[in-house]
Amino acid sequence: MAAWPARRIDELCEITSSKRIFAADYVLEGVPFYRGKEISEKHHGSLSVSTELFIARTKFDEIRSKFGAPKAGDLLLTSIGALLGSPYVVKQGEEFYFKDGNLTWFRSLNGLDSQFLYYWILSPQGKGQLQKSKIGSAQPAFTINLLKQMEIELPPLPVQQRIAGILSGYDDLIENNRRRIKILEEMARSLYREWFVKFRFPGHEKVSRVDSPLGPIPRGWEVKELGDILELNYGKALKKVERRDGEFPVFGSSGIVGYHDAYLVNGPGIIVGRKGNVGSVFWSDEAFFVIDTAYFVTSSLPLRYLFYALPSLNFINGDAAVPGLSRRQAYTLEIVVPPTNVLSTFCELADTFERQASTFQRKIQNLRRTRDLLLPRLLSGGTGIATLMQGGD
Repeated sequence: MAAWPARRIDELCEITSSKRIFAADYVLEGVPFYRGKEISEKHHGSLSVSTELFIARTKFDEIRSKFGAPKAGDLLLTSIGALLGSPYVVKQGEEFYFKDGNLTWFRSLNGLDSQFLYYWILSPQGKGQLQKSKIGSAQPAFTINLLKQMEIELPPLPVQQRIAGILSGYDDLIENNRRRIKILEEMARSLYREWFVKFRFPGHEKVSRVDSPLGPIPRGWEVKELGDILELNYGKALKKVERRDGEFPVFGSSGIVGYHDAYLVNGPGIIVGRKGNVGSVFWSDEAFFVIDTAYFVTSSLPLRYLFYALPSLNFINGDAAVPGLSRRQAYTLEIVVPPTNVLSTFCELADTFERQASTFQRKIQNLRRTRDLLLPRLLSGGTGIATLMQGGD
């Protein structure tokens, strides 16, 4: 099958950015205002983006009427810093504006399917073109001028749409599984709140309350300092260039940041953010690696209970310039410790939810691997597409 013709991408769409929004324009509520952080979260399938900034509805409407705003089918690309190169296609009904310089806006597409462009950016071909559009090393960034010069091997529009449909089918299944995981996780968190915050555990009617440093708690329960029940162990430095692709997830303070062929901790385990996303808490059923921006937890108490208890603690940044979690401070925090029988019963129930969630997570990993194997073949323009095309246009 003949190779597809190469086209300059600025012949197929407009590549631009937003109008500048100043800090004085931020309000407490209104239209969401996204930076690279939020778009990266959307790219990675987050179901609850951590919106922190807003602009007034009147400001947004004024900008949209004069200069336009992102609409369904437009594509945004994170364009500066560590989050460089994450694409996101705007969905129907979404309404937001974004920070200039942080994101590049691909709009007014002509003969180019936005979903095809999304997957092309993630393909080896697209990544190679993005690499040519990058400047800087300490703070890498894409420039609009260089992005306009990218060349894309472009099949006919029906073929683009078919390729995008195949790949997005995998992403739809991944998203459905993520939603199921979220429901199961919320069920487990609700159980924790019912038993250990509201103290409505089985048989609570027969247990009186006693005073404690944390307020009234059931008789027989204890309040202990965190340092008495667990240890926060340092992760180990592992630069991105040193990671060898493998089966073991690599955790930092923002969650999974990659995969490696060796592990540091034999799961299951808890990861706690130390630098950056201070006090974030993650769980891994399998063996995992922890980099030096996070801790991993060891304890005589069931880790499953601690996984739900730790997010409620008031972890404080130990460094104003570079946010960090001090172990000394963390160890002084107080936590309620229930009796062993209550802990055991809770963990059995929570494990039921989490085992189901882990099954869905494994399905996600398998779907992602299959999609990633298909991606370069379908976008190669050669034999990789031939089988697909046998069914006709």
